[in-house]
Amino acid sequence: MSNSRGISNNVTEISLATRGSADSVVFLTLFCFCCFLYSIVVILRIIYVTPHLRDNARYLLFAHMLVNDTVYLVTGLLLFLGAWYLIYLPVPFCYFTYTVATSTYRVTPYNLAVMSLERYVAISFPLRHAEFCTVRNATVAIVVIWTVALIPNLADFITISSSFGKLRPMVCSQGALSVTPEQNTIRTLTFTISFTLVALIILFTYIKVLLVAGKIGSGKSFAIKASKTVMLHAFQLLLCMTSLLSSITERYPFNTILILTVSTFLLFTCLPRFLSPIIYGLRDEVIRKNVMKLYSVQH
Repeated sequence: MSNSRGISNNVTEISLATRGSADSVVFLTLFCFCCFLYSIVVILRIIYVTPHLRDNARYLLFAHMLVNDTVYLVTGLLLFLGAWYLIYLPVPFCYFTYTVATSTYRVTPYNLAVMSLERYVAISFPLRHAEFCTVRNATVAIVVIWTVALIPNLADFITISSSFGKLRPMVCSQGALSVTPEQNTIRTLTFTISFTLVALIILFTYIKVLLVAGKIGSGKSFAIKASKTVMLHAFQLLLCMTSLLSSITERYPFNTILILTVSTFLLFTCLPRFLSPIIYGLRDEVIRKNVMKLYSVQH
């Protein structure tokens, strides 16, 4: 009897220790998000107050990606913390938050594809780049991106709408909102088609830019730099796909593998987005100079 009580106490201590470690990772995630948000505000401020950046289609698409990633992280954190602390939410609010999270998740690769095409036009059609890549056309592209990204959510809503009245307040998650087999089919097809098309577009633009780089002489360094930018888009696409690995732990209850669940969320969902300002912002010479100028003035 005393042995059983001792085992029970040990299990409780281990559970509490695991919970404490997991809470530490949650705190680390929130701290990283605050740092990410600060860097996003700094970069967006630089783009907004610099006329030649504000009126440049390339930087407009970049700013859109940063804002989209921020919205994705905010909704993702809300859903995660709601599940972490077992907060029951009304179905309409839960579904709206889930819709924003999933649509912004899809917008990122679409935006990367458009950014790759912009670099392709800049290298392959330099004389017509200013004609094609205008702020107006970039805005139209963003509208198209969001329209395409929301189509699967519309189909999902039509599928689940008849069941809304039967659902009670829930701990919001994709599993809780999956009430029909058709929803999983829609999600699988959407992911497969979307990431395949984006990967093909990035591969096409990379090959085309490399071919141009091999033909031209004096402008070769510019073409090589553009090809590296396209490769960066491919790397960012792979980072976006790593968030799917977080679904490995979704099949288990939160209390089963606390530290693994939280760590997976931080590494595969948050970290790829946290890296965006560093990968793109600090790599860009214009933004980097403006950041250095901003901090040199402040100090």
